[in-house]
Amino acid sequence: MTRHQKRLSVPKSWPVERKTATWTVKAGAGPHGEAGVPLLIVLRDVLGYVDSRKEANYALNQGSVLVNGDAVSDVERPIGMFDILAFTEREEFYRVFPDEGGRLALTPIDADAADSRLGKIVRKTQVTGGDFQFTLHDGTNVRVDEDEAGEYATGDSLVVDNESKEIVAHFVYEEGALVTAVAGSHAGEIGEIDTITVTPGSGDNVVTVTQDDDGFETIEDYVVVIDENFTDGEGDE
Repeated sequence: MTRHQKRLSVPKSWPVERKTATWTVKAGAGPHGEAGVPLLIVLRDVLGYVDSRKEANYALNQGSVLVNGDAVSDVERPIGMFDILAFTEREEFYRVFPDEGGRLALTPIDADAADSRLGKIVRKTQVTGGDFQFTLHDGTNVRVDEDEAGEYATGDSLVVDNESKEIVAHFVYEEGALVTAVAGSHAGEIGEIDTITVTPGSGDNVVTVTQDDDGFETIEDYVVVIDENFTDGEGDE
């Protein structure tokens, strides 16, 4: 299996120049699926902290590069939407956030905000014993007691503590909620849900989002509920 990826065919979310070279690194197995950006690209092409795979491997071996609170050693580890990157020696912290055009960008945050991350509930299932398991957009599973599960629904967003894996905040997917578009022609735009139109059958539900002087319409899968702290990069989650 090749360790390389043609630049011209990388997903639109990858923050790389497509015509500067033929090849780039291929993302390894892990969260975020095909949209996940290899950590090497973040370190080399986005932040400019390293110049090569060798330098990136050396940096990771120091144990000071954390993704969602865990030290990482694989330069091909996929990085995706709402992941938290921490560089402990530099005391720098970033949240991966969708930029205009759908590219993933790094938003500086403070150390307290780096203790947890946001995830969109994409699946809810009942497991043996009666508890419920929620699967987030990046593949993370969160387990909730049966008597509390009714508070949460697919489309909602959860903020999960990186260390304890406990839910520390819950944002409901509903009219009036603050959302960001993470895909489609309006990726990176932020606004409030005005209406949610349920489409009968197998069609996608449609969301109308209002902004200060404009708005847009997109499908339900393309929006994620956030709160004000995600728009300025500061504060607790």
